[in-house]
Amino acid sequence: MGPPGAGKTTVGRIVAHRLGLPVIDVDDDVLEVTWKMPVAAKLAAVGGEGFLEEEGNALCNFSASGCVVSLTGSNPLHAAAMQHVKQNGLVVYLDVNSEDIIQRLTLMKVNRIVGQEAGVSMRDILHYRKEFYEKWLDIRVLCGIGDTVEEIAEKVLKAVERYQSHATESYVSTRSNSTGSSNHKTHFSDVVIEGLAPDGGLYVPQNGFPRLDAQEWQRLTNMSYPERALVLLEKCIHPVDVAAVDLRKMVLKAYGANFSSGAVAPVKHLMHNQYVQELFHGPTASFKDLALQLMPQLFTYCLPPMCNYLILVATSGDTGSAVLSGFSRLSGADRHRTGVLVFFPEEGVSEIQKLQMTGYRQGNARAVSVLSDFDFCQRAIKRMFGESGLTGHLAVEYGTVLSTANSINWARLLPQVVYHSSAYMDLLRKGVVKFGDPIDICIPSGNFGNAMSALYAKQMGIPIRKVICASNHNRIITDFITTGEYDLRGRPLVVSHSPAIDILKSSNLERFIHHISDGDSHLVTDLFTHLDKHQYFQVPEPLLGRIQQVVMAGWSSEDSCLAAIQRVHTQTGYIMDTHTAVAKVVADRLQDGSCPVVLCSTAHYGKFAPAVFKALQLGNIPEDPLEQLKKLGSVASGPETHTHMMARLTESGRRTHMVCQADYSALVDEVEKMIQDSFLKVM
Repeated sequence: MGPPGAGKTTVGRIVAHRLGLPVIDVDDDVLEVTWKMPVAAKLAAVGGEGFLEEEGNALCNFSASGCVVSLTGSNPLHAAAMQHVKQNGLVVYLDVNSEDIIQRLTLMKVNRIVGQEAGVSMRDILHYRKEFYEKWLDIRVLCGIGDTVEEIAEKVLKAVERYQSHATESYVSTRSNSTGSSNHKTHFSDVVIEGLAPDGGLYVPQNGFPRLDAQEWQRLTNMSYPERALVLLEKCIHPVDVAAVDLRKMVLKAYGANFSSGAVAPVKHLMHNQYVQELFHGPTASFKDLALQLMPQLFTYCLPPMCNYLILVATSGDTGSAVLSGFSRLSGADRHRTGVLVFFPEEGVSEIQKLQMTGYRQGNARAVSVLSDFDFCQRAIKRMFGESGLTGHLAVEYGTVLSTANSINWARLLPQVVYHSSAYMDLLRKGVVKFGDPIDICIPSGNFGNAMSALYAKQMGIPIRKVICASNHNRIITDFITTGEYDLRGRPLVVSHSPAIDILKSSNLERFIHHISDGDSHLVTDLFTHLDKHQYFQVPEPLLGRIQQVVMAGWSSEDSCLAAIQRVHTQTGYIMDTHTAVAKVVADRLQDGSCPVVLCSTAHYGKFAPAVFKALQLGNIPEDPLEQLKKLGSVASGPETHTHMMARLTESGRRTHMVCQADYSALVDEVEKMIQDSFLKVM
């Protein structure tokens, strides 16, 4: 299936020959045989609308098996015909570049196709038809710019083989021996629900990430963000786990009008060789929205029937409001059997972050503050998952299973790979780089999930030279990458102006060590068991060398962070948030200027207004957070005031909220209370 000029007939013949199957061309072997006249004559006789109907009826009366069928370019416009086709076979969509199509049609002297009315360009009719192809596909074959029919046929064969080999796309724990003889396979739909592996490790794809070639990446250059996301996620999620047509609906819902920028995650020039990727245009003004507007849909899609799920989340600020926003957009049965409980440190988030979280008052979504730090919240949740007595009690008593939406969940991490890839595509489209030219990415780093997703984008083929991890004065990541030692002994967490990275125990570091050690699960198990027991580990010297080849790290003091905000605003009028400022300080210090560097701007400056006021040395700070945002917006040339955040704060107002003592049993009580309030008790 594909547009006219996609090469369906020729590709179909090559594929059929390679598979030893007969080939049927709908134009020649079905339509002309049925009508007893050439297709062109039929079109001239009945007109465009009549042709589509008669063509569809002819296909409805056709059946075949054990063969390769080349559909016409207009078959997918007839719903009944395509429903008939899908019942009888696998639909492969040849997604060919429109410019290649137009060039081929010009050589074939074709200047109009079925359904193209006067005044409608070929480019526009091809764009219109694409939504029909995507509506019916089982498999997309992304054809690179200039791909030959032989190359496309090879891609079709590989795509069909992949579709038929679901078992090969399995996931393993970072702590399990993947070479074992176990027949049990864990798939995408399993890891989304389970979150954490039974052995305490984190799930990763057993065979790594698929790699795109240069021609395929260049196809993504002129695509929108949702289109890029769809192509990349289809390659990473097996269609048996999530059907392509269903994934498309999720992606379009995730990245639509809920983002204040149509570009979703635009890349803008900051100064010199530095570019900012604005990841804060989602409903909660945080980069977490890029994952958490999609993840709840994936989660509920994969849920087994007849069970309730409570999502437990520990947050240092942005994850909480993002997960509450994402799950609140669910509807129907998905919403009724999925609850969300967020724990956050009472003194470790900004006032605006707190208002965003506590503003959610739905019965199945709740935020509770804890009189401790983020690490305590995260440890408590991890302990709950590990206590079989607790999880068994909740399952038997309430029919409820615990899961997580933190970045330890694979469905949280995977969508982040998209925006790192998209950043490079934007630079390519702007002419800043040619494909293959390297870039660096500088990321404010706490839990290491954002940095890990950049490394996965590199594995898919994005030419990232170095991932630069930027820490604040809680510089656990910087110290580790510099020395190879991960040392929590006697190390207090110190509150900063960049609270989202006020983290000492970086959960995704486990995935990184598994990745950089080529999947050495024994090493990972030894290191993190030692960390749990002794609050310390050290990686072998050769491994540290490998780490430093792909990752750099540095840290920023509080004064340097604020000075960077002030300096950039003075020079450009642009206001960075505190986390972006940390990245800017570290990039200035470590990046050598020989290639572009993308700063991940993980939050809108309005979320950390008091610190930004301090940085800009503005007086007469309003007490009302809403008025603070308005005043900052009046002195910024960019980014614009975040309309979604303003609207949310207007709705929330100042409310009291639940505050919990720093006691594990108190948090467990909150979990059980949440379940009682959200779900019917099993009798």
